[in-house]
Amino acid sequence: MTRTIVASATREIIIGFDQPFCVIGERINPTGRKKLAAEMQAGNFETVIKDALEQVAAGATMLDINAGVTSVNPNETEPGLLVQTLEIVQGLVDIPLAIDSSVTAAIEAGLKVAKGRPLVNSVTGEEEKLEAILPLVKKYDVPVVAISNDETGISMDPDVRFAVAKKIVERAMDHGIKPHDIVVDPLVMPIGALGDAGRQVFQLLYRLRNELKVNTTCGLSNISFGLPHRHGINAGFIPMVIGAGMTSAIMNPCRPQEMEAVRAANVLNGTDANCTNWIMTYRDHKPAEGGAVAAASAAPAAGGGGPGITWPAGDSSVATPSASGWRRLS
Repeated sequence: MTRTIVASATREIIIGFDQPFCVIGERINPTGRKKLAAEMQAGNFETVIKDALEQVAAGATMLDINAGVTSVNPNETEPGLLVQTLEIVQGLVDIPLAIDSSVTAAIEAGLKVAKGRPLVNSVTGEEEKLEAILPLVKKYDVPVVAISNDETGISMDPDVRFAVAKKIVERAMDHGIKPHDIVVDPLVMPIGALGDAGRQVFQLLYRLRNELKVNTTCGLSNISFGLPHRHGINAGFIPMVIGAGMTSAIMNPCRPQEMEAVRAANVLNGTDANCTNWIMTYRDHKPAEGGAVAAASAAPAAGGGGPGITWPAGDSSVATPSASGWRRLS
C-alpha cells in the first residue's frame, strides 16, 4: 500500500489509501488576499499566526505555507519571507508543513530551515521545473506535489493530464525518488464551466491509484468556483472524491460543513476506527433550529464565464492556473 510520510519536528503523518483523509490547510497564502500580502511585506505576521492556530484547531492535518506576496523580483523577496513564515508557524504548531512556492530558490531556502519532513508544493511537467525541483526533492529526501500540467498548459483532456503525471513520476524515479513520495494533483476544474469536471477527476483518480500507485491531492474548492453556495458543492464533492481514491486536499479546514464531510467520509471509508474521531468531535452536537437554508437572492455578479457559471466581480485571481497549480482561497 502506497504511503507518503510527512513530519514536523515531533509528529509524523501518513498520507495513504488506508489512512484518514489528509486536510492541508490553505489559508497561509497571500494569493488573492491583499491584506495578508501587505501585512507579510510589512513584517506583520498577526494574521499568519491567527490562521495557523485556527486551522489546527479546526482539524487540519497539515498546513500549506506560501509567501508569494509579489510578482516583482520574487527570486529576491520570496526566499527570506518564506523562511521567516515557516519558522514562525513551526514554532506555533506541531503538524507537518507544505512548502508552497513557484520560486526554486524559495523552496530550497525553506527546505534548509523546515523541521521534520515537509511536503514540497510543487513540481510540474515542464522541463525547467523538473530539472530544478527534483534534485532538491532527492537531496532533502522529501515528498513532492506533482501538478499535471506542462509547457502546453493545462489540458482539458484527462488522458493528457494522466500522461503528464506519468512523465513526472518516471522522471522522479530517474532521480532516485520513489513513487510513494510523489503526490499527484490531477487538477480539478470548475464544474460550472466544465460539466464533466467531476467525472474527469474520478476517472483520473482510479488510474493514478491503480496504474501509477501514487497518492493524490487537489485545490478542492476549484470544483465550485463561480457557483452560489460553494460550500455545499464542496461538501458534496469531498466524500465522492475520497471514495474515488483521493488521499489529501488543499482546502479551508475552518469551513465546518466541509470538515464534517471529511470526517463522515473517513467513517464510511473505514479510516476512522470505531468512529472514534467522529464521536469525539460530535458527541455534544446539537442540530441547528429551523433546518431550511435561505437561497441567495442577489443579482448575478458581473463578469463572464462559461455555460452555467458566473465569475465573481473583482475575483480574477481565483481559480486561475499558476506555476504551483490552481489556487482558491475561500
